[in-house]
Amino acid sequence: QVQLVESGGGGLVQAGGSLRLSCAAEDRARPEIISMGWYRQAPGKERELVATITNDDGTNYADSVKGRFTISRDNTNTRYLQMNSLKPEDTGVYYCNAVLYYADERGYVEAWGQGTLVTVSS
Repeated sequence: QVQLVESGGGGLVQAGGSLRLSCAAEDRARPEIISMGWYRQAPGKERELVATITNDDGTNYADSVKGRFTISRDNTNTRYLQMNSLKPEDTGVYYCNAVLYYADERGYVEAWGQGTLVTVSS
C-alpha cells in the first residue's frame, strides 16, 4: 500500500524564519497524484487545511498563510511546502494528505502521512 513520507520538520525555527516541508508518495505502482497538501493541528485548535496542489497545478491556501507559504510540485512523486515569514501561530503538527488514483481496481485512494512537528518561537 502507498506510504506518504514526510520530511523537513522538527527543530526550532525563529519567528520570521523559513522552513521547507516535503511529502513523497511511495508506491511501486506509481499512482497518479490527483492532489496533495498539508493539514496542521495546533494545541487547542481544530485540524485545518494549510495548502493543496492538484495534478494540473491548481493551488489552494488557508487565508492565514496566503502570501507566506508556497506549495509546489515537480515531475516526480514529491510535493513541497515552502514556509516563509513564519509566525508562532504556525506552530503545530503538519500532516501530509493525498488523493491518489490507481489504474486498476483500487481506483481513488486517500492517504495520510505520519505528521511532522513545526515549532516557531517568538
